[in-house]
Amino acid sequence: MKNNNELKRGLEQKHITLMSLGAAIGVGLFLGSASAIKVAGPAILIGYMIGGLAMFFIMRALGEMAVQKPVAGSFSRYAREYMSPVFGFLTGWNYWFIWVVTCMAEITAVGIYMEYWFPGVPRWIWALAALVIMSLVNLIAVKAYGELEFWFALIKIITIIFMIIVGVGMIVFGLGNGGIAVGISNLWSHGGFFANGWSGVLLAMQMIMFAYLGIEMIGVTAGEVKDPAKALTRAIDNVFWRILIFYVGALFVIMSIYPWTEIGLKGSPFVMTFEKLGIPYAAGIINFVVLTAALSSCNSGIFSNGRMLYNLAQQGEAPASFEKISRSGVPARAIVVSAFFLLIGVVLNYIVPEKAFTMVTSIATFAVIWVWAVILISQIRFRKKLSADQAAKLIYKMPFAPYSSYIVLTFLVFVVGIMAYSPDTRIALVVGPIWYAILLVVYYVKKKKSVSPAETNGRERRVDDGATQI
Repeated sequence: MKNNNELKRGLEQKHITLMSLGAAIGVGLFLGSASAIKVAGPAILIGYMIGGLAMFFIMRALGEMAVQKPVAGSFSRYAREYMSPVFGFLTGWNYWFIWVVTCMAEITAVGIYMEYWFPGVPRWIWALAALVIMSLVNLIAVKAYGELEFWFALIKIITIIFMIIVGVGMIVFGLGNGGIAVGISNLWSHGGFFANGWSGVLLAMQMIMFAYLGIEMIGVTAGEVKDPAKALTRAIDNVFWRILIFYVGALFVIMSIYPWTEIGLKGSPFVMTFEKLGIPYAAGIINFVVLTAALSSCNSGIFSNGRMLYNLAQQGEAPASFEKISRSGVPARAIVVSAFFLLIGVVLNYIVPEKAFTMVTSIATFAVIWVWAVILISQIRFRKKLSADQAAKLIYKMPFAPYSSYIVLTFLVFVVGIMAYSPDTRIALVVGPIWYAILLVVYYVKKKKSVSPAETNGRERRVDDGATQI
């Protein structure tokens, strides 16, 4: 008999593939890339490659565990099992917090983008409409979420591929430039490739790593994907190459066509490229693509928040009502509660100054670095628990383990250290520890008032029995 609290495996290979692509392509690439280029110059390409390589190993570490044990909650569950229950609690609530913060910004962004076409309509109406529609999509069925995310990601991917192809045409054949090849000399003609030195690349690392926020969401889908071993391994294996193509490829083309010192002065680099080609309504086209990117992020955030609350409820670390599954096989109550907090965010955004959004993104970056670090530490502990024979039989392995995990952990600590240099990002080093301190207090107070050991053991046995072993 099917467990009424069991998530439905309604995600297929095409959903996972496009979701993993979509997660790596956010609003930051279309509009935010200009600020990163301003800090690092053309050398930002190296920053994205370093960040992409780090994310490749983080995803391989997650994949090693997710293929072996594909469960909802993913890294929160692994932190609980391979580190300690307190780390599972901290990581689960922390990831929920990350997407609440991120979605608040994305929902507000929807209102800003819609203002381009409907300047007379208040932004909050569009923000509220986006929240309601995305919540309803998540409540229908996991397949509905997967389908919508599939098309959102496809729009972004087609736009970037088209921009790269025509950009290469401009560089090599002079397309849109009277037949005169643009070449790539702009990469070093305005102060050199390292125009702002290595320090510029380092200072841009916080913005670069924030761009990768969301890739780890592939692991959250593990409990609802058909054939996890095949779908997850294929999606994770291609992460690094997707980063190279979509981030490095797109920015390489843009900075070859335009002097990097001019990028950002006339709006989005993508709009500038489309306009140079003589494409009518270029700004409108890019605005539509960026709108879908914001909706995609909101859609993914509500999905992630619902699953994380569901997982926390299963572990007894959130109200038991969040464990209830609707007839369509989704954690409806967890989704609705998460959406409610985003509704509060829509209201709060009116009184938060624009500069605070930079602070919010830095707080989200600090929080997601915690998640990435926990993934790596959990993988190290997971490996240590295996015998040599068990490790040899792993279906999907972390390359160069355990050394690769330790190297990437060191890199993440380095990024946190860099955040201390900028006043706008330094706030994250204050808010982050305070947030974890609050969670720790809640955890230990709750533990003190917890149920008897017998009941706790019964709950843990039930959770473990429900986990699928591959």
